[in-house]
Amino acid sequence: MTRPSFQRVLLKLSGEALMGPNQFGIDPDTVASLAAEVKAAKDEGLEICLVIGGGNIFRGMAGAAKGMDRAQADYMGMLATVMNALAMQNALEQMGVETRVQSAIKMDQVCEPVIRRRAERHLNKGRVVIFAAGVGSPYFTTDTGAALRAAEMKCSALFKGTSVDGIYDSDPKKNPDARRYEGLGFDKVLADDLKVMDAAAVALCRDNNIPIVVFNIRQPGNLAEVLAGRGTATIVTNEE
Repeated sequence: MTRPSFQRVLLKLSGEALMGPNQFGIDPDTVASLAAEVKAAKDEGLEICLVIGGGNIFRGMAGAAKGMDRAQADYMGMLATVMNALAMQNALEQMGVETRVQSAIKMDQVCEPVIRRRAERHLNKGRVVIFAAGVGSPYFTTDTGAALRAAEMKCSALFKGTSVDGIYDSDPKKNPDARRYEGLGFDKVLADDLKVMDAAAVALCRDNNIPIVVFNIRQPGNLAEVLAGRGTATIVTNEE
């Protein structure tokens, strides 16, 4: 599949991508492997922003489902994303990649607050910027936070790493005859409820004309390939 070339992208990873073979938490070897792929893509000239979920540590929706106050649970989930961001920052910097973490919840001793113009300067200087703590408010997912940061930073695409190699018309893990889309429009994703990202994130990308590229993050080496415009993925765009 030939995709357009992008200069500045936002990469959205689930927290589960950092678990590796474990059932929860952060696997240092897995984080290092992902960081190496981010570095490889950066070495090809990409400007990269990152948003990492917190589901490997705590998921707000799961906490709320078990009786926790939803807002309190969401704040706990936001803190989990900061831990993941710091882990990725450490892995990248050990490889010589300058990295800055910006958090939507102020914690000046460990990272910067989210300041758009400062993040712009970091990217212009060749640094990777990791945005943590979602949008800083409960009831918003990290998918929505990723779409928001992609729009703020004027990213030319949002890359969403998943456990499958694109978007299918049904769950390929349950239906062996599921058909993968090479490309489709935002309106179809929303109308068919294809679960690419939450509806607010998809609508935000649609309204700001930011393509969403969905790919398999669990296949070793695939992240760098897809970020470089190769590999297997599905791209969601505003169809003409």
